[in-house]
Amino acid sequence: MSLERVRGAPYDSRDLNTNGALMAFLSDTLARVKPSPTVAVTQLANELKAQGKDVIGLGAGEPDFDTPDHIKEAAIAAIHAGKTKYTAPDGIIELKQAICAKFKRENGLDYEPAQISVSTGGKQVLYNAFMATLNPGDEVIIPAPYWVSYPDMVKLGQGEPVIVEGKPELGYKITPEMLEAAITPKTKWFLFNSPSNPTGAGYTWDELKAITEVLMRHPHVWVMTDDMYEHLAYDGFEFCTPAQVEPALYDRTLTCNGVSKAYAMTGWRIGYAGGPKELIAAMRKIQSQSTTNPCSISQWAAVEALTGPQDFLGEWVAVFKRRRNLVVSALNAIEGIECPTPEGAFYVYPSIAGLLGKSSAGGTVIEDDEAFAKALLEETGVAVVFGAAFGLSPNFRISYATSDAALEEACKRIAGFCGALV
Repeated sequence: MSLERVRGAPYDSRDLNTNGALMAFLSDTLARVKPSPTVAVTQLANELKAQGKDVIGLGAGEPDFDTPDHIKEAAIAAIHAGKTKYTAPDGIIELKQAICAKFKRENGLDYEPAQISVSTGGKQVLYNAFMATLNPGDEVIIPAPYWVSYPDMVKLGQGEPVIVEGKPELGYKITPEMLEAAITPKTKWFLFNSPSNPTGAGYTWDELKAITEVLMRHPHVWVMTDDMYEHLAYDGFEFCTPAQVEPALYDRTLTCNGVSKAYAMTGWRIGYAGGPKELIAAMRKIQSQSTTNPCSISQWAAVEALTGPQDFLGEWVAVFKRRRNLVVSALNAIEGIECPTPEGAFYVYPSIAGLLGKSSAGGTVIEDDEAFAKALLEETGVAVVFGAAFGLSPNFRISYATSDAALEEACKRIAGFCGALV
């Protein structure tokens, strides 16, 4: 079948598969990206559970707490009040005002509503920004380990991800010298995430100050922050964001956040950002031609999340810290695994360097972290995400945003799996 027929005249979809023309029909953009590994692991775990298999899913970065009642009640009230129509493409004014107040209250950043963008989840905020700014060949510096979607979103915008590896001996963080060496005349963005997904590593004020000093020497480089885990910090670690640490970066910083993690609102899909008006307007144009606007009901729930009671956050953080300590202790007791203690978020990112080359009881050779994760799932029912998906191996990521009982059983199974390696 010719490509012209695929594009024009009527065809039977079966002909596409039979003649191999489907690949010609699809966009070349698909070749630049891969499906999200974290989503894939979670989906596989759910499928296995549906088949009746005993699976413990530790792949999803999703709090097991329910959305607080006062937030749910605000959504119900919005429904009853008929607030179910289209809204402005990038958010209702009430939510933008609440976000401005949050940025001022918690981060010392002054924004006005025209500088705020609200999107369908934090991912769309970043995606809109890349689509609005990247041209072919533009470079985006991304510290690794990174959230799995960062490089692929850059590629979708026809940009080039420039990966800078934060080694374990550096606490999975990069140094100012490493950032300086990565900057070129083509660099458009530096994408910054602290506390980090997948490592939980957090940059102190002084560490971030040294990073911002590098950025001050390169005025063509803009800063995009992913502050989604801002409220999940432990052991006295104090969160800070680049424009807060270096106010002179304010005019070229997009400060991104959302309600998904801190407020257990992953399914509500509300992310937001503050930045220069011109950039926000460009992102609004992109969004107006994609989702139009975030869910109206979710927006009213987010207003309540940001302006209502916050006392539960401290209670949740205490639970996450207990779970973190449980997992770190259990994993470090396993020979061949080294698990740093993270400063924030709800992930650990242990190394399996000491297990490489061994064989599992089921006969799998642990050649890399992907083989480890696959064998672990098949032989024990524990679903984790392999480190290569985050740009640094040999590691795996565990989300401890689940029950203590599930974590204890999962760690027991991991210990048994590793203990049986030969």
